[in-house]
Amino acid sequence: MARYDLIVRGGKVCTADSTQTADIAIRGGKIVKIGQNLVPGDGTREIDARGKKVLPGAIDVHVHLQLPVGNTVSADDFESGTRAAAMGGVTTIIDFANQDPDPKTGHSLLKGIEDRMAKAEGKVCIDYSLHGVLNKWKALDKKELPRAVARGITSFKMFMIYESRGLQSDDGDVFAALECMRAMDTTLCIHAESERVMNLLIERWHKKRKVVGAYGHCLSRPNFVEAEAIQRATLWSEITGGRLYIVHMSTGEGADIVKAAKERGIPVYGETCPQYLIFNDEVFKDKSTGHLWATCPQIKGRKDNARLWKGLKDGEVSIVSTDTCSFTRKQKAAWKGDFTKIPYGLPGVETLLPSLYTFGVKKHRFSINHLVRLVSTNPAKFFGLYPQKGTIAVGSDADLIIIDPKREMLIDAKKLESNCDWSPFEGQSLYGFPEVTLSRGRVIGEKGKFCGKAGTGRFVQRSTGNLLE
Repeated sequence: MARYDLIVRGGKVCTADSTQTADIAIRGGKIVKIGQNLVPGDGTREIDARGKKVLPGAIDVHVHLQLPVGNTVSADDFESGTRAAAMGGVTTIIDFANQDPDPKTGHSLLKGIEDRMAKAEGKVCIDYSLHGVLNKWKALDKKELPRAVARGITSFKMFMIYESRGLQSDDGDVFAALECMRAMDTTLCIHAESERVMNLLIERWHKKRKVVGAYGHCLSRPNFVEAEAIQRATLWSEITGGRLYIVHMSTGEGADIVKAAKERGIPVYGETCPQYLIFNDEVFKDKSTGHLWATCPQIKGRKDNARLWKGLKDGEVSIVSTDTCSFTRKQKAAWKGDFTKIPYGLPGVETLLPSLYTFGVKKHRFSINHLVRLVSTNPAKFFGLYPQKGTIAVGSDADLIIIDPKREMLIDAKKLESNCDWSPFEGQSLYGFPEVTLSRGRVIGEKGKFCGKAGTGRFVQRSTGNLLE
């Protein structure tokens, strides 16, 4: 019997707080020893990581796989999406489960969770969890909330928009939900945009849609649409004491509000995404491809890019996720010149870590240790996965990635694992794609090839609380 199943040998082991050259020994999917010159047993596999960096796998806490939107479904299902995640260095995802749409069930949250898990099981290639979406708050049996927590789902989401789609939560819903979050020591995730003002502006610019094209998506959603909603939700967090997490924050004003709230001791936290850091609203002006970039909220200006990078460096913005929701060129073409009909979303989970390594670490905006903090350790600590996930430590899951810092990859959507036929980084060179990806000690990606298996990912129960505090 082997003393260890696997030894990752001689890499620079990077956590959120330190870098050291060490061997990592793995047994039964767990890290069992970290040290120098570890001695293998019979049958122990070794991976030579000398001259390379070993990081904990990234955790993308905001993905939408196999998501029905209008008359279509997002291009990546749980299999292709988690395969793409693995090849980009993401070893855990958190998707979303809506309340059951059938009123006969009382719009049951638990039924919605069960249905979503049924779609994921047998397909996921990496570990996953779910946020519960509280889109029918007034119809929800509130006893289901602690039952969801008991099942390891400890964060919930509300939308301040999408009234016409039946997803919107009004101020009273948000306030009441934050009171529940405080009582249960859980988190409310908020999509913050000001619906009524936004709809007014959309109606105005829609009349000029033939002139403004895809750029109308930007013109109808100025920065204050997001900022006002964040400010409002922050006030409810301050009054209730409920923990608030602003998803996919896209504006500099949003970062300012979160910073001010944190300085006053309000439990408000923010995430942003690579698209809001690296790209700007000029992308919408291209008449042939501008519509591909439509997301909600949309990509903003260069000043917002700069402010969000600063927020990440200074710790004001805590987490980077992707909000990945991929649609092919054919699906995006459904807009037919009307910016209000573009399916919102970008492919992103496969390029999360490489994009931040390239534009963050390589551009000297922050260190590789801070990168680990933003995409692995902070997500694990905030969403109840730490120390099982999010670090390299004895007893943690052996979710590891090995990166050659000199290796660059020219992005060609045809060569990525995603089912999407385009990438925001098409034609660009990115660094930081892993040479090896391990999920609980299993090699699932190696030398640019996926070698895992659908269905081997597990649902991970999460704890309450917030270790970032």
